[in-house]
Amino acid sequence: NNPPYNTGAFRFELTFSPNHPLEPPCTTLRTPIYHPGVDLEGRVCQPLTTQVHWEPITRAIQVLQDLLLQLDSPDPQRVLRPDVARELQERPEEFRRRAEEHARLHAEPRPD
Repeated sequence: NNPPYNTGAFRFELTFSPNHPLEPPCTTLRTPIYHPGVDLEGRVCQPLTTQVHWEPITRAIQVLQDLLLQLDSPDPQRVLRPDVARELQERPEEFRRRAEEHARLHAEPRPD
């Protein structure tokens, strides 16, 4: 919902293991995104879904809400791409320009 990502729609996938809810789902962003917390393969740095932080009572909607919050507001503590995180901190306008361009090229149109 926030710039620079609000110009497009992004697809992501939650994969649940046969041991769910004892094991967390795997979160993968299927739409390429220029974001410090998402690597080039679409893996998301989401502490909520790590073995250390996972609670079997966590609901899928909570995972999705955490993911959306992270995408809307990149957290310097959740980093998979240090170069992008550094750009966000040191040159925020350049980061925003690149993220907007990347979204324009790769994101799907937002539904009405």
